[in-house]
Amino acid sequence: MPAGSAPATAPAELSAMQLEELHRRITGWFAETARELPWREAGCSAWAVLVSEVMLQQTPVVRVLPVWREWLERWPTPAGLAGEPAGEAVRSWGRLGYPRRALRLHAAAAAIVRDHGGKVPGTYAELLALPGVGSYTAAAVAAFAFGRRETVVDTNIRRVHARLISGVALPAPSLSAAEMRLAAELLPHDDGTSVRWNAAVMELGALLCTARAPKCADCPVRDSCAWLAAGEPPPSYIPKGQAWHGTDRQVRGAVMAVLRLADSPVAAEMFQQEPADLGFAADGIGVPLAALHRLNSAPEQLERALAGLLGDGLAELREGGYQLPG
Repeated sequence: MPAGSAPATAPAELSAMQLEELHRRITGWFAETARELPWREAGCSAWAVLVSEVMLQQTPVVRVLPVWREWLERWPTPAGLAGEPAGEAVRSWGRLGYPRRALRLHAAAAAIVRDHGGKVPGTYAELLALPGVGSYTAAAVAAFAFGRRETVVDTNIRRVHARLISGVALPAPSLSAAEMRLAAELLPHDDGTSVRWNAAVMELGALLCTARAPKCADCPVRDSCAWLAAGEPPPSYIPKGQAWHGTDRQVRGAVMAVLRLADSPVAAEMFQQEPADLGFAADGIGVPLAALHRLNSAPEQLERALAGLLGDGLAELREGGYQLPG
């Protein structure tokens, strides 16, 4: 087993009774304490659930909520989004980060309109076939939007399984086949309970069984936790956060902020000059231009950022300048 990896099976097999008790206690805790989130409401459309799942990838709920609401007000159906240029999806993505997700949602909307009559398909296989939809998102939408029994495994669920069942502080750095098998074995057999279980374990990881400061005293299954029983052994590796300041990613984000506000192509030289030198006031496009200038990035870093945005389809060259895709 690679260094830093976590075993993905229980030290001893759980009995059917023990597993049923875990299901009962965790889903019971969820029923009493779950956050009221709009994409969990009974009347939430499958499209709204799909949008939420894409937006929530690597992004906290508090940042997603306002953007999700704005998207659903503007594009309540896949057809609404598909009928607009891809650049509008990127523009409305705002500062959620990883804006390629906006392009993927636009492409998925177009495929839903073209291949499914404008309705989000309801099976894992059909969802997985949509552009930009991976195995996690396909399983999550099939479960949470259509009530299907699917094995949903995100970072929070992996962490709960690692501590509760495998007795280690953190799951392995990368998802393994063994972890997927364990998740499948833990999944309740009936559809309704499986959907609640997926949501409940995810919520437990997000609110209590957190990476850095788990609230074990509030956990509904603390007396069954293999990690607590083992004396809370420390993780075998230290997770590395992604750098931001001074990186190409930061410059890309600053360039995207300019393009989102621009109503015409932005010449390359404009990214390298003070807004005042270009005749821009300290509002409108002048604000993100000033923020980009304050980064004081090297010319080659800016060139890499612009080339990367072109390569990813997040920008295009037209009339001698850069703009969001049409």
